[in-house]
Amino acid sequence: MTASDHRPAPDAAIKPLRAWLLAARPKTLPAALAPVLVGTALAFHDHAFALLPVLAALLGALLLQIGSNFANDYFDHVKGADSADRLGPVRVTASGLITPGQLRWGMVAVFGLAALDGLYLIRVGGWPILAVGAAAILAALLYTGGPFPFGYYGLGDLFVFLFFGLVAVCGTYYVQALSLTGAVVLAAVPPGLLITAILVVNNLRDIETDARAGKHTLAVRLGRIGTRWEYRLLVALAYLFPLFLWAIFSYSLFVLLPWITVVLVFRLLHEVDSKIDGPSLNAALAGTARLSLLFSLLLAVGLAIR
Repeated sequence: MTASDHRPAPDAAIKPLRAWLLAARPKTLPAALAPVLVGTALAFHDHAFALLPVLAALLGALLLQIGSNFANDYFDHVKGADSADRLGPVRVTASGLITPGQLRWGMVAVFGLAALDGLYLIRVGGWPILAVGAAAILAALLYTGGPFPFGYYGLGDLFVFLFFGLVAVCGTYYVQALSLTGAVVLAAVPPGLLITAILVVNNLRDIETDARAGKHTLAVRLGRIGTRWEYRLLVALAYLFPLFLWAIFSYSLFVLLPWITVVLVFRLLHEVDSKIDGPSLNAALAGTARLSLLFSLLLAVGLAIR
């Protein structure tokens, strides 16, 4: 046991299972489900739907999301980024609910399960899936870990967009159809934009504490005004892409179903524009996660209708 494993005793009211659930951050898991829905709907539209690869892709996405959450909790604690004045949800390592050593082994276990799940997907989709899966695990670790944690240098938004948008949607489609099309790449963009918007709210909330900890996220670099504009831009662009899918690739008008969710956007924009306290921005973060899931579900329905 290292010196960093000696933490204050955890709150007796929080049982170990509950602590691990907190570490997994269930409110972030829609970010794993949304792109799988879209990729599956695209495959269904193209007569390529395959149930077992879909289930394996979903399991892999959930494991990668949980493993990433474990890694962020662990590495932020090790690097001293989780200070006592942090505004976000409980971090289990910093609060002493789970020791760093325990969380480290939990992270290894989750990524190990993701790798085992990936063996089936490699069998289905070949070596390209191996490259993508290895890159996804490496990105999850290097987001806050390693000598150059890209989340600390303003690159987190880009990597979230790439891996939780383009890679997740295209990968889900590929393990069913064993090919990619321009429509698939285009349809991968809006889930990626909205999932990135979840991170933007998270980083907007943590601007001051991240800056003091030397964590130079894009939000820290842009400031509050610039970060709010980034959020507006990501959400607005997401609503344009269904129109592109209809106009360019001749999907039915049902592909515009996600526009129904625009009624949810106004409240979120108000919260992001006017709130600076942790609880309000935590609510906006959860609301953006729900928006990404509902938008993607409706987009999937629209894409599946031939």
